Amino acid sequence: MTGREAAKILLTGKDGIVSLNLFYAGKQVLGPTSLLQQTGEAHKRLRRLIAEPLSVDGLKKYFQFINNLAIETLDQWPGRTVLVHEEASTFTLKVIGNMIMSLEPTGEEQEKFRANFKKHCKDTSEGEDDKLTDTQLKDNILTLLVAGHDTTTAALTWVIKFLEENPAALERLREEHMEIQGSRKNGSSLTWSEINNMPYTTKVINETLRIATILPWFSRKAALDFEIDGCKIKKGWSINLDVVSIHHDPAVFPDPLKFDPSRFDEPLKPFSFLGFGSGPRMCPGINLAKLEILVFIHHLVCRYKWSPLEKDDSVQPTVVRMPRNKYPIIVKPL
Repeated sequence: MTGREAAKILLTGKDGIVSLNLFYAGKQVLGPTSLLQQTGEAHKRLRRLIAEPLSVDGLKKYFQFINNLAIETLDQWPGRTVLVHEEASTFTLKVIGNMIMSLEPTGEEQEKFRANFKKHCKDTSEGEDDKLTDTQLKDNILTLLVAGHDTTTAALTWVIKFLEENPAALERLREEHMEIQGSRKNGSSLTWSEINNMPYTTKVINETLRIATILPWFSRKAALDFEIDGCKIKKGWSINLDVVSIHHDPAVFPDPLKFDPSRFDEPLKPFSFLGFGSGPRMCPGINLAKLEILVFIHHLVCRYKWSPLEKDDSVQPTVVRMPRNKYPIIVKPL
C-alpha cells in the first residue's frame, strides 16, 4: 500500500490494529524480548528504557569518541582506493561497539551500558519495572546493532555519493562547515554545540534519505479487520507500506528525482517523509545516526574533495538499499 493515509494508519497503529511484521529469521536472531518484538505496554516501557540513553543529552558522553574515530578513519583515506560503504560500515560498527558491546560477557563496556540505562531511566529506584533484565539487555544490544548499523552505514554512503553528484549542494554544505571551522580558536576540534548548528547539512541528510529511501518498505500484520482508502484488510494479513512511492510522489515532491535539500526549508505534510519511520515505532536511534553522519561529513568536507572511480547507480537488492559497488572513490586534500 502507499500514500500518506495508509502511512498514518499503519505506522501509528492506533487502537492496536496492526503489529510489526518480522520475518521468521528476524525473530530468531533478535530474541523474544527485543524492542522490535514487543507490543502494547511492554513495547512502550522497553522503548522508554532504550530511548533515554539514545537521546540528545544521553549521547553527549560518546561525542568525543565519535569525533576522534571520524578523524582517525579519514586519516587513512589519501593515497588509496576508498570503498566508502566499507569504511562507513567499520566506522558505525565501532561507534555502536564502543557504546553498547564488550567482547567479554562481563566486560567494562557492557557494565557502562547497563549503568547508562539505569542512570537515564526515570525513577529507577522505584522497582523492577524500570530495570532491564539480562535477557532484555542481550536482545536489545543485538537489536541496536542490527537495526542501527546497516541503516546508518547506507545513509552515510549515500550522502557522500549524492554530494559529489550535486556540486552546488556540496559547495553550500562545505561553506557551512568551513564557517564553523573558521570560528574556532587555536585550531580546536569540532564541539558538541557546533553539531547543533548545521541546518543545511541536516537538510542534506533528509533529502538523501528521501531519494535513496534506504528502507523501501515497512511491514505490518493486521491484528483486526479494518479498511484503508476503501481497501478492506483482513485480520492476519501482512501489509507492506511502499515508502519509495511516498518519497517520490510528485504531488508532494515536484521533480522527485532531483536532489534538492531546500525541500526541507519548510515543514512537510505529515507522513510524507519517513526517513526514520514515524509513530510509536519510529527509529529510536535517530539521534545517534544523525550525530555520526554530521561528525563524519564535517571532517570529510573540511579536509578533502573526492571523485568516484566508476559510475554505477545500481542498488544492492537487500532489505537496506545501498550502492551495489560500495561507492569506490579517491580523495585529495583541499
